[in-house]
Amino acid sequence: MAALSSSTVAPCCVKAAVSFNAGAADKARSVRWQVGACPLEQLRCVGVAKSGSSVPVVSKRRGVVACAAAAAPAATSTDVPTVSDTKGAFIKSYRKPIPSIYSTVIQELLVQQHLMRYNSTYTYDPVFALGFVTVYDQLMDGYPNDADRDAIFKAYITSLNEDPELYRKDATKLEEWAAAQSGGAITDFASKDGEVEAALKGIAERAAGKESFHYSRFFAIGLFRLLEKANASDPAVLENLSKALNISKRSVDRDLDVYRNLLSKLAQGKELIKEYNEREKKKQAERDAAAANAKSAETVAKTEGA
Repeated sequence: MAALSSSTVAPCCVKAAVSFNAGAADKARSVRWQVGACPLEQLRCVGVAKSGSSVPVVSKRRGVVACAAAAAPAATSTDVPTVSDTKGAFIKSYRKPIPSIYSTVIQELLVQQHLMRYNSTYTYDPVFALGFVTVYDQLMDGYPNDADRDAIFKAYITSLNEDPELYRKDATKLEEWAAAQSGGAITDFASKDGEVEAALKGIAERAAGKESFHYSRFFAIGLFRLLEKANASDPAVLENLSKALNISKRSVDRDLDVYRNLLSKLAQGKELIKEYNEREKKKQAERDAAAANAKSAETVAKTEGA
């Protein structure tokens, strides 16, 4: 199994919303939720804008908001791909059509994660990976084809110039590690040796320095998943874990409230997905029946003509 890894890359903060949209007939039941935002929930760039300062908005696209102070440095770098480049890489990597109810979500997530990925303070870490994998698996639960769902995941992460296998391996490794912990013991990583413990120590060091750590809701969801696997339901455990990692407990609490709300809305979304799949199966059955009837009629006509 691959070692828990990190890689650094460039700036922007993001506040975005994702929609489940099953088409015109289902617009009234659209499921909408927020995934990525700066920790302060304001349009200020992490590690770029000073506390209390305002940052002018330079672009908006389907709920994605970029900060001018962060966007300017990235625009001068030939090494940083554009959002269009990333979306193009995804489409090139996965050429099959994706049902619109899933495609909308994937495209929105990809834009958000592009901005996170190329933030100057971003460094890959396994907790972030676990958070994203958790969200992706929940969103794509019920996808018509398991092989296609895995292929979409691979194309998605590859389009961000990251390793999809590393995401999966690190997420699995963290879940297994957390499941082996006993409740509050999950917060004692600083006094222990081990691969996961070393990764968590590295995150704590970077978060303390603030310069090479990019907090996001995916990270908060990763923490939540760790506690879930460790069966640590005591709120004090989350507080102690946040403190040990030098993460704002207030930010984590806020983002987990959003995540819990997401889980509730996902239940509604899955009903839409179920209805969509049933509707598509019915349409396919009707097409097959029509084709069979046409062939039968053609056979009868040929027989009578003979």
